[in-house]
Amino acid sequence: MTGKAIKIPLKQYLSLLKQYLKPQWKAMLGLALLLCFGIGLQLVNPQIIRYFIDTAQEGGDMGRLLYAALLFILFALLHQGVTVAAAYVGENIGWTATNRLREDLAAHCLKLDMSFHKTRTPGEMIERVDGDINSLTNFFSNFFILLVGNVLLMAGILLLLFREDWRVGLTMTAFVLFAVWFIRWIRQFAVPHWTRFRQMNAMFFGFLSEHIGGTEDTRANGATGYVMHRFYSLLRRWLPYRVNAYMGWASMWITTLLVFTIGTAAALGIIHYLWRNGGITIGTAYLIFHYTEMLTQPIEKIRTQLEDLQRADASIHRVRELMAIRPKIEDGPKGSLPEGPLSVRFEHVTFRYEDDQDHPTLNDVHFDLRPGEVLGLIGRTGSGKTTIARLLMRFYDPVQGTVRVGGEDVRNLKIHTLRRKVALVSQTIELFQGTVRDNLTLYDESVDDRRILEVLEELGLDRWLAGLPEGLDTVLDAGGGGLSAGEAQLINFARVFLTDPGLVILDEASSRLDPGTEKRIEKALDRLLENRTCIIIAHRLNTVMRADRILILESGEIVEFGDREALAEDERSRFRRMLNVGLQEALT
Repeated sequence: MTGKAIKIPLKQYLSLLKQYLKPQWKAMLGLALLLCFGIGLQLVNPQIIRYFIDTAQEGGDMGRLLYAALLFILFALLHQGVTVAAAYVGENIGWTATNRLREDLAAHCLKLDMSFHKTRTPGEMIERVDGDINSLTNFFSNFFILLVGNVLLMAGILLLLFREDWRVGLTMTAFVLFAVWFIRWIRQFAVPHWTRFRQMNAMFFGFLSEHIGGTEDTRANGATGYVMHRFYSLLRRWLPYRVNAYMGWASMWITTLLVFTIGTAAALGIIHYLWRNGGITIGTAYLIFHYTEMLTQPIEKIRTQLEDLQRADASIHRVRELMAIRPKIEDGPKGSLPEGPLSVRFEHVTFRYEDDQDHPTLNDVHFDLRPGEVLGLIGRTGSGKTTIARLLMRFYDPVQGTVRVGGEDVRNLKIHTLRRKVALVSQTIELFQGTVRDNLTLYDESVDDRRILEVLEELGLDRWLAGLPEGLDTVLDAGGGGLSAGEAQLINFARVFLTDPGLVILDEASSRLDPGTEKRIEKALDRLLENRTCIIIAHRLNTVMRADRILILESGEIVEFGDREALAEDERSRFRRMLNVGLQEALT
């Protein structure tokens, strides 16, 4: 966490404003008109008060005084109404703009490859997508309009003061220039503290999200003390950043009070001089003082805007920094794959993860799988089985060699096309807080309810569905709370049926199922394998015996590949020895 101030180029501000405010130009125009009307009302009211004071002092007609009072009340009420309307329009503009930016940032993060997400905690990403964007609300809603509006208000006040007396106008102009310069100068010392404060926010909430999500494991392993120790140590680290950030804010606030005091003193001095020399009436004296007090309002708002901007500086920098990260996995030019079962071909593929550059996870892997064939993929933990699945889904790209699906290099395909045609069913089931329908279709409204019911019946989940209070509209808890492991996995299988892919990868998909539940999906698996290519990563004999071909990995290299029946009959094959001693025992 560096102490350097972040300097955001003006073009970055303008780029963000143009991108997210241009579509709302009508609302922006309306907000500008409201603010201009409000400025006019603010400038007129002191003139009415001066007229009232001077008329009263001269013993003027009561009707004129009453007329002035009613006009003042009317303009004051109009100003309040305009202020409320402007606030409403401005908040709507900010809400729309920040939501669009939040949407773009979330979509960008989802496109980034797995190596990026492995190095970031969920809490850190939430802080980036939500916390940083929230800091930009005022920047989008009314920063530019209010800044221009307050500059216009100051200009209007100064012109009116020059109109009264050039000495008053000159004095107050000098005061305004000094105030703006001094507040701008003091701001530079506060910006770095807000940057470090935002970074510490991300670190703290990342830690909190990670450990709250793992509460069960933390308690089961007696690690509560460690977590709380880490919690308190982060709070101790966080406090100085928070204190320094708010001290920066306080310095700007105190500076503003000091500047306002100097301005008031200057106004009172010039009023005294002019009054003593008979140059102004008591009403004009009040007018000058009132306009001077009014000058503090735009200066204060400019200070507030700059204070918000110093928060926005850090957030804009972090948002731009995140948006500048380019995904290593990018779309190819082709947007289609053949219908029906897909072929699979690994051509001398070598792959290593970034955190293990010295030892390849896969080394010169080469095999073919014809359309409609079922491959049994066997190997000990860490042998590279799941990595093959990740390369087929294009979560990563190989370091060397080529992965082909349906005859196409996966790097030449659009990612959406590939992942619509290749389905991965793992032992980890992600269920969301939403209806049964949404969890099955993943929010794809084009999937018909009739098709959903057919799939659930095929999987033997029709009775389970009938027992739910609202059927497909029943809301499931996040993480599948209330569902057994078997039911959650069957829902995972149902998703595959609904997407109808040409290649299915079962990554130890039945490892969490008890024998009774596993029998429920045997028939469904038969249907799933019909007219599809399938790769089964398994530890159980009954699942791997469905395979047409067997591939055995060891330390990232193929040690055996061939027809299942031929390997089973060959007494010299590893697969035959696995069958003799039991697959799970052989892999231990």
